[in-house]
Amino acid sequence: MSDTASASQERGAVRLENVTKRYGDQVAVDNLSLDIKAGEFLSLLGPSGCGKTTTLRMIAGFEQPEEGDIVVSGKSVVSLPPYRRDVNTVFQAYALFPHLSIAQNVAYGLQQRKTPKAEIRERVSAALDMVQMRRYADRKPTQLSGGQQQRIALARALVNRPTVLLLDEPLGALDRQLREEMQVELKLLQAHLGITFVFVTHDQEEALSMSDRIAIMRNGRIEQLGDADSIYSAPSSAYVAAFVGQQNFFRGISTPDGSAVETPVGLIASATAQVAGGIETDAAVRPEFVRIAAATSTSTNGTNTVRGTLLANAHLGSSRQFLVQVDEEHTLIVHSPAADAPSLELGDEVACWWDPTHVLLFPASADSANRSASLQTAPTFS
Repeated sequence: MSDTASASQERGAVRLENVTKRYGDQVAVDNLSLDIKAGEFLSLLGPSGCGKTTTLRMIAGFEQPEEGDIVVSGKSVVSLPPYRRDVNTVFQAYALFPHLSIAQNVAYGLQQRKTPKAEIRERVSAALDMVQMRRYADRKPTQLSGGQQQRIALARALVNRPTVLLLDEPLGALDRQLREEMQVELKLLQAHLGITFVFVTHDQEEALSMSDRIAIMRNGRIEQLGDADSIYSAPSSAYVAAFVGQQNFFRGISTPDGSAVETPVGLIASATAQVAGGIETDAAVRPEFVRIAAATSTSTNGTNTVRGTLLANAHLGSSRQFLVQVDEEHTLIVHSPAADAPSLELGDEVACWWDPTHVLLFPASADSANRSASLQTAPTFS
């Protein structure tokens, strides 16, 4: 037996084999194959309509694939109804019973399975302890905050002791601060329990901060699969580079050796990436790698250097964000650590530059063109 086949039979491992799901003429998931390791936290990340939620629902059993197989803990589950699969799902809508107490909500699934009452009490108490909600056992859901209700939804799923927990954008209804707190708690809980978490989100920060691995989805397929470092620092395509984090894109024609791009704002060179020579190419650099100063205070010119006018300056807490108008077609986003950020006024002429080790090159695509246009029409500045 191969190592991959053996790993897929581990308790909590999930394997999707050439899975396709259609809705009429629309292909929601397209010949998708994915191995999820036992005990890992894997996120399915992508925009609306990319197939991530459909993929999760097929693992759960709420949707059936037209083609392919789904294997959980070494057993095919495509012919099994949801209640016979060793998985549980937590949704964005918590779906708690308002007329039942918290303890009764958590116990509901066990009661349906005719679990002995003494065991129900023990498991409910243990599940509420996991999410630090035991003292609220006698309250009703309407007496709890959104974050507390989310914890109860988790406890209700965990009380059944699944080998795989599926989470469909469970933090989407929470405010930013509470969402960030729950991200930490979820990751700690998963590490403590050691069970497989499959997490669906469109929020890249959630995926980057919580996941062991991330599957970036596009048009029903996986565009890139890897850990947070590789997804962020070594995107496999302009689509991933544009979707995860912010990017500055410059389009032009690659030099004969494929290591630089001649663009309308100058030569953009890379020390780490290469494309074919003489083709239309997108050069990308992240805002945190761009340095900025008043044009009068620096003599920097040449490769990987642009000059422009400061349009906006925003405080982001630990950093400052600058928007620079380079020419009619290019705006540049710059992030500088707050402690080191230069003192600049709107309308100042500035110079921006970056090291070639931080430049990525991709064959030209609509993904980077669309992202560049969106940055110009809807910049995130106040």
